[in-house]
Amino acid sequence: MFHTIIIAGNIGRDPEMRYTPSGVPVTSFSVASSRQYSNTQGQTVKETIWFRVTCWSKLAEYANNYLKKGNKVLIEGRLVPDPNTGGPRVWTRNDGTASASFEVNASTIRSLTTRSESENAGNASGGVPEYSDSEIDEDEIPF
Repeated sequence: MFHTIIIAGNIGRDPEMRYTPSGVPVTSFSVASSRQYSNTQGQTVKETIWFRVTCWSKLAEYANNYLKKGNKVLIEGRLVPDPNTGGPRVWTRNDGTASASFEVNASTIRSLTTRSESENAGNASGGVPEYSDSEIDEDEIPF
């Protein structure tokens, strides 16, 4: 059995790369996926879900080199449950409201930012092809 999640959204912060003790690259970044709809009273409701994305090895190097805050991406991967609850990581914000963090191990990343959008934003990551990495050694996870 296995599962796959596909997320389309905007990168919320620049990717950060680090290395496991054995030297395997690991890159993390956040992706916001938003939607807007009208409720039964006709009011517009805006909803944003944040995902923490982790990628490994060559996919980690790709993400670190080509992705930037604000880029549109499509991520394919698997959800990583909280070991304590078996679901998303639940936490309380500073203002006292409840929040959840959905964590994803990426297996494929596709840039959806066009070259013209990236040139207007002042970075050179647009038009980057997708990259897939199916060789993730989970014994190398540093956390």
